[in-house]
Amino acid sequence: MAKKSKKQQQAGGGTPATVALAAAGVTYTVHAYDHDPSHPSYGEEAAEAMGVSPERVFKTLVADVDGALTVAVVPVAGQLDLKALAAAVGGKRAAMADPALAERTTGYVRGGISPLGQRKRLPTVLDASASQHATVCVSAGRRGLEVELSPDDLAELTDAVVAPVGRA
Repeated sequence: MAKKSKKQQQAGGGTPATVALAAAGVTYTVHAYDHDPSHPSYGEEAAEAMGVSPERVFKTLVADVDGALTVAVVPVAGQLDLKALAAAVGGKRAAMADPALAERTTGYVRGGISPLGQRKRLPTVLDASASQHATVCVSAGRRGLEVELSPDDLAELTDAVVAPVGRA
């Protein structure tokens, strides 16, 4: 059987995130749902649509830490603590990145940015609360598509620092 190229796999319905997961050989589950553009929160919408606790659904945020783009993966039920994010990567100051820059750099659109399969691999910090769950859900690379996997696999595949960067 011939191996499909990344482009061929994506054309068959995969995203860079699911292609990366398949290539890594980790166990994961894809959850698709009908995205409602009028919903006020992409993450809360995903949790509701999948019937999963918002503490297990994580959003991917891109921040600027001392001039370097950095990814934070935190529960949709809370917020990102920018000061804690900066400290987790040895920085002094953090601010949310320009959305257009985040989209260009990751290759994904807002509300669909995945920590996996990004165009340019960025330093990543996974909130420590992820370790409280057997599996967590993150964007699979487009709105209305989530992937569920173990937090250990997520941390390993993204080379993430695990630190308390989320707050309720």
